[in-house]
Amino acid sequence: MKYLNEYRDSKLVHGMIDEITRTISQKWVIMEICGGQTHSIMKNGLDQLLPDSIELVHGPGCPVCVTSLEMIDKALAIASQPKVIFTSYGDMLRVPGSQGDLFSVRASGNDIRVVYSSLDAIKIAQDNPDKIVVFFAIGFETTAPANAMSVLHAQKLGLTNFNLLVSQVRVPPAMHAILGSPNNRVQGFLAAGHVCTVMGYWEYVPIAQKYKVPIVVTGFEPVDILQGILFVIRELEENKCEVENAYSRVVNYEGNLSAQKIIERVFLECDQKWRGIGNIPRSGWRLKPEFNDYNAEEQFQVREITPIESLLCISGEILQGLIKPVECPAFANQCTPEHPLGATMVSSEGACAAYYRYGRTL
Repeated sequence: MKYLNEYRDSKLVHGMIDEITRTISQKWVIMEICGGQTHSIMKNGLDQLLPDSIELVHGPGCPVCVTSLEMIDKALAIASQPKVIFTSYGDMLRVPGSQGDLFSVRASGNDIRVVYSSLDAIKIAQDNPDKIVVFFAIGFETTAPANAMSVLHAQKLGLTNFNLLVSQVRVPPAMHAILGSPNNRVQGFLAAGHVCTVMGYWEYVPIAQKYKVPIVVTGFEPVDILQGILFVIRELEENKCEVENAYSRVVNYEGNLSAQKIIERVFLECDQKWRGIGNIPRSGWRLKPEFNDYNAEEQFQVREITPIESLLCISGEILQGLIKPVECPAFANQCTPEHPLGATMVSSEGACAAYYRYGRTL
């Protein structure tokens, strides 16, 4: 349990809270970009322990939440095809599309399976040579290396019945979009430690300089998060805008160069639609043309789909840190985990799900 229990120590937590309280002199708005950090904050009550002068807002760092409605509809169309085994992470099955979700498609008799990785989908493809196996490749930089490797592995095995439906997104362009918005409220960022484990944090330096905001890389345990907040507050109080690494036991400046090479081997940067936010330039990855044999969008010709978004769901404003989940009129009324209107109530990393689960109200 090394590197775990000590980062949950209550004495360290309260000591860190005291230090933050002594340091802060005015109100500041800080965004944690990662949904995993949001849930840790809610679960451990850090938002209730921190001084009222710190407002935490929740960013678009939930891969299920930001997967575009158009991409969900493409998944529904592909999964409904005969002789298709559609594979996905479990959270994605309940995300509503324009008409239903993957659970409803499965209830209609189609073969949809929950897997834990793209390599599980490869094994299913090997075991079912008469079916086309499609893996829903969603996620941030953390899942991109494994998903890229699955294509190379399928190629090595000579599999002709394995496809990816790719919805890979990148954090730095989303930060540009948030900070560049005329409605932006964010004054400092907590960057996601697991993303930076893969990519490093060199991409954040020009962001901090351009928008004059401190960015601190941090982890997911209570002490990790509070240390990250303390570093951000110190910079804000001293009028600094630097990138700091408060997760050095895992993260370095360059990141995992081997993983980055695998990503570059298989994927190209592209513009990407984010659910509730819209198109963000160069915020995604797509398969290179040389891997079109593994591209589900190409193989199933599902490029032209016009989605219909729920008029009641305002998750886009939540993902941009403009409002809190409890400020949504549908929260805990028309929208619950059992009957979600949007992905932020479905995902285990969604902000709405966190507020509902841990009983946060106005």
